[in-house]
Amino acid sequence: MNSIIQYFQTQSADYFGMLASHIYISVLAALIAFIIAFPLGILVSKNPLGRALAEHLFGLIRIVPSLAILMLALPFLGTGIKTALVALVALAIPPILVNTSSGINAVPAATIEAATGMGMSPRQVFQEVTLPLAFPYIFAGFRTAFVEVIASTTLAAYIGGGGFGKIIVTGLGLLRTDYLLIGGISVAVLSLASGALLDAFYRSRTGYMRVKEPARQARGN
Repeated sequence: MNSIIQYFQTQSADYFGMLASHIYISVLAALIAFIIAFPLGILVSKNPLGRALAEHLFGLIRIVPSLAILMLALPFLGTGIKTALVALVALAIPPILVNTSSGINAVPAATIEAATGMGMSPRQVFQEVTLPLAFPYIFAGFRTAFVEVIASTTLAAYIGGGGFGKIIVTGLGLLRTDYLLIGGISVAVLSLASGALLDAFYRSRTGYMRVKEPARQARGN
């Protein structure tokens, strides 16, 4: 414990630099994956063959360990954030793609027909009916991808990409348990915090409200 306290006393600037780098890489990878996977999920949602091919293709890519993708991309892209992004984006695309396609397909056909019967154009039906109803699926896919990316960004340190992986790699090299604890706990806390923030955003977007009865009323019952 003393060594951990001493670390923050002497290297707090490095720690917050790694925190900023970890968040930056994770957010950028998740956004790039969403930009790719979301329209692709929409495109293949009504085409069973295209959907199956896309899901299988990106599913196979996801099976490949992120570290292996890093090593494959290294000769072409060199070290740094760009190579790390390739592996992280490949990891994040499948859940977003699959959930987007599944969410759109889960919208009842009767609801679409009713909206069309009210005079809504196909674009209006998609924007005002399909997307809102598919939002829980799409968001769940993005949440899964983002949390996985945060956990996997530690691999970026192996090719000079930064993040909390840097302190973990240093701890492994120097056999420093305190470094490993600081890095591992930091990644875990960041993952939990990100999940909590995304959940709060989801509740705000869906009008979710938790009603708590006053303790006095509960006692009365």
